[in-house]
Amino acid sequence: MSHLEELLVEYYEWLGHVVVCNRHVGKRARGGYEMELDVVAYDPRANYLLHIEPSLDAQSWAKREARFIKKFAAGRKYILSDLFDWLPSTTPLKQLAILISAPPTRTLAGTEVRTVDEFIGEIRRQVFSCGMAAKAAIPEQYPLLRTIQLVVCGYYRVVSSDPTSD
Repeated sequence: MSHLEELLVEYYEWLGHVVVCNRHVGKRARGGYEMELDVVAYDPRANYLLHIEPSLDAQSWAKREARFIKKFAAGRKYILSDLFDWLPSTTPLKQLAILISAPPTRTLAGTEVRTVDEFIGEIRRQVFSCGMAAKAAIPEQYPLLRTIQLVVCGYYRVVSSDPTSD
């Protein structure tokens, strides 16, 4: 699992989602699987599924598009039958690509695209809202989020935004 995938898993579990990651779907009769899905999260409060495919690749846009078309098609086909078979087939599914950069159209394979920086900014804002770790530490089962909390909020005091001033 990549560092970015691990951060996504921690983040969505911390938000209260049921998360599965790096799951093979579409078992083939002669062995193997059709596809691996990176991160799928179910929000029980809002009752929707989120399929996320992060990528830091440097492939051409055409190769990336072809790969993501297959990944998102497999997600639509198998998430409710293979991963979350206990949910009704009418459960809404949102799919999201997280990439280094985003095209002007903000879509890839018919799906929303967000940049890594945008997504990390969202996580940072959520973690920052917790405040100092001494008063509201993020649980230790989320070491990446807890590290972000220490960096952006500090343990006893807010850390300076200027890294050269400490």
